[in-house]
Amino acid sequence: MNSTRFFDPKLLRKYNINGPRYTSYPTALSFNESFFNDDLIKAVKTSPNTDLSLYLHIPFCQSLCYYCGCNKIVTRHTEKAEEYLTFLIAEIAQRKNLFKKHLVQQIHLGGGTPSFLSKQQLSNLLAVLKSHFNLAENAEIGIEIDPRNVSQDYIEHLANIGFNRLSIGVQDIDPQVQIAINRVQSTELIKQLVERAHKLGFRSVNLDLIYGLPHQTPDRFARTLDAAIAMNVQRISLFSYAHLPERFPAQRKLRDEWLPNATEKLALMQLAIERLLSAGYLMVGMDHFAKPNDELAIAQQQQKLHRNFQGYTTHADCDLLGLGLSAISHIGNCFSQNHKNLSDYYQALNNSNNAVHKGVKTSLDDQIRGYVISQLMCNLQVDKGQVEALFDIDFDTYFQHSLYSLLPFVQDQLVDINSTKIKVSEKARLLIRNICMSFDAHIKNQQALKYSSVI
Repeated sequence: MNSTRFFDPKLLRKYNINGPRYTSYPTALSFNESFFNDDLIKAVKTSPNTDLSLYLHIPFCQSLCYYCGCNKIVTRHTEKAEEYLTFLIAEIAQRKNLFKKHLVQQIHLGGGTPSFLSKQQLSNLLAVLKSHFNLAENAEIGIEIDPRNVSQDYIEHLANIGFNRLSIGVQDIDPQVQIAINRVQSTELIKQLVERAHKLGFRSVNLDLIYGLPHQTPDRFARTLDAAIAMNVQRISLFSYAHLPERFPAQRKLRDEWLPNATEKLALMQLAIERLLSAGYLMVGMDHFAKPNDELAIAQQQQKLHRNFQGYTTHADCDLLGLGLSAISHIGNCFSQNHKNLSDYYQALNNSNNAVHKGVKTSLDDQIRGYVISQLMCNLQVDKGQVEALFDIDFDTYFQHSLYSLLPFVQDQLVDINSTKIKVSEKARLLIRNICMSFDAHIKNQQALKYSSVI
């Protein structure tokens, strides 16, 4: 796929506004505190799904990366992890009875930095999960790691206890960029970790890269891309740096004059896409790249791609149970989120034996719109007849206002609408968030500044 087929700088600048990433619909801004644990229990009982995905949030990091917008706790006191695991395991034990008939197809540890945990702590945690849930024989078990505090022995231990997918935070290899974002790490070490993971038989290794960071230039970022490509990983995630210092105080350490301007940032994105496509990766969704034989690329080709709070995934038929601080669940027709503050999380588990803080029960309208948005985000098209059959509606009548709001995209030849389908052109792939906003019934009541720029 040639990047010039979908990269039009003029159009990208025209539509570069703030908007949701649509890892859920409604988005997390619609979650409210009138949602309770009983609502989650009811959702489990009424959900048609019997396959389950588990997400465990490990919030701790040994140092602060200034660009980061994740929910994390920066500390070098390892004993805090032991206390946290006590509560996390209590939450796991509390949830297990709800999912006796479910088969776990996927486990993912995110953060924060899950590799903050020691080898023994990880072993104990995985043993608890295996004893409390029914794991599929070929379950996908993944973890995000910070290469600065991981050894090759640690990678070997992960493989020995059952992990088969690995995601490594690289972001950028340039020394000046690394110093500015307070994340200095060895590219050679990352290469060694990747090689070790491949030798140990990990099914997939992913590298995270970010464009739009301080001091990035095309020449510097090209070296980062070349280094990542040379490691021959199965997947590369390419994220846009979202500069929101009013929400994330650490970002105030990154001076505005250090950051690429809008034109320079577009050039970095185009460079990355061109290099990755030329290296044989396929573009998956709007920000993932995968080798053609990777499950993610195959799922997209078969129109079975799914999107949730972990990004793009192949597990469309799984309910998602989030465990730990700030973790989000999607069970049946409900979304819920645990407490974001550590003391609140602990207190909730002590007082009420669950950590649910807020959520939302989706209406039928939410479900219809969520399905359409998911189809656009994952497959770049919507089959009107399929939507009509699933929800017993007349598509054009139901979405009269949405179709009208798509007219500017139609006029710019970004979207084609006919009697049976809505199809997004390749050059609109990077603007898919904008297109989805036409179907979002909640966004008019939300502040756009709470979202990041779409480019």
